[in-house]
Amino acid sequence: MDSKGNQKLLDTIDARTKLAGSNKMEILLFSLGNNEVFGINVFKVREVSQTPQITKTPYMPVGVEGVISLRGNIIPVIALAKFIEVEDAPEDTGQTMIVTEYSRRTQGFLVHSVDRIIRVDWDKVKPPESMLAGNDSMITAITELPDGKLVSILDVEQILANAIGEAPIPELVPIESKTEIVVFFVDDSAVARKEIVMVLDKLGVKHQLANNGLEGWEKLQGLANRAQQDGFDLHDQIKLILVDAEMPEMDGYVLTKNIKSDRRFSNIPVVMHSSLSSEANKAMGKAVGVDAYVGKFDPIALSETLRPYLSR
Repeated sequence: MDSKGNQKLLDTIDARTKLAGSNKMEILLFSLGNNEVFGINVFKVREVSQTPQITKTPYMPVGVEGVISLRGNIIPVIALAKFIEVEDAPEDTGQTMIVTEYSRRTQGFLVHSVDRIIRVDWDKVKPPESMLAGNDSMITAITELPDGKLVSILDVEQILANAIGEAPIPELVPIESKTEIVVFFVDDSAVARKEIVMVLDKLGVKHQLANNGLEGWEKLQGLANRAQQDGFDLHDQIKLILVDAEMPEMDGYVLTKNIKSDRRFSNIPVVMHSSLSSEANKAMGKAVGVDAYVGKFDPIALSETLRPYLSR
C-alpha cells in the first residue's frame, strides 16, 4: 500500500469516536512477513508511512532499531518481528512504519505491510489465554476474520513497557479513613494491572479486580446481588470503580453504561483509566457517564484522580 493509500486508509480515524459505547472497535490489520495476521486498535494509530532513515543508537533492547526525527520530535523505532520474536519472518520486515501514540508517548513500529481496517464487535474479541500458545505476553486479544483467519491484537502497552521500561512508582501519601476502602478495577493489560495494584497499595487501599469488561460486569452484578440480599449499601463495600477503555468481550464504555444504568451503583463513582488520552476519547467517556478520566502509566495522576473520591 502506497503513502496515498495509507493516508486514505487513516484520514477518517477522528470521526470513528462514535464507535465508543457501541461495543465495537476498528483494527488496523498488518503483516510481519509470515502467514500470521496482526492488528492494532485504530485509535492508537497516528499515521502510516514508508520507513524513513533510522539513526542507530547504542544500548537499545533487542528489536529497538534506533530513533527517527518526526516533525521535530525524536521517537524510538521498534522492529516488531524481532521484538516479539515472530517465527519465519523474513529479514526485510520493516518496509512500512506505523506511528502509534498512546500513554502520552509516540513510537514507530516497523512492519512488513499494512492491509486494511476492519470493524469488529468487542464480544468477538477474546482474551488470548485459551487460544494462543506462544507470544501471549505481547498479545492482548484474538479475533477471527470472515475467512477464518485469526488476528492477534498487539498488547502495545506491554511492548512499550518492555522497550522503554516501566515508570517507577513514587512514594504516595496514604489515604486516611476510619473504614476499609476498596476499589474495584477492570483492565486486560497485565502491565497496567501491576501499576494499579502498586498505586493502590501505596495509598493503603484494598482492591478487587477483573481482567476484562464482561468479567468485571459479571463480578459487579454478583456483588450488587449479594448486597441487595443482605440489605446493605454496595457503596459500603466498593468505594470506586476504575475501568479501562479497551477490553476484550466488553469495552469500558459499555461497562460504564451498564453501571450507570443500574441504580444499585448510583453512589459509586466510575473513573476511566486509559492509554487513549485524546480529547475525543475523554469526550466519549463523559458521554457514557464516567466521573473522571485519567491517562495510563502516570501513577501520580492516577493517585491524585482517585484521592478525592476515596477521601469522602
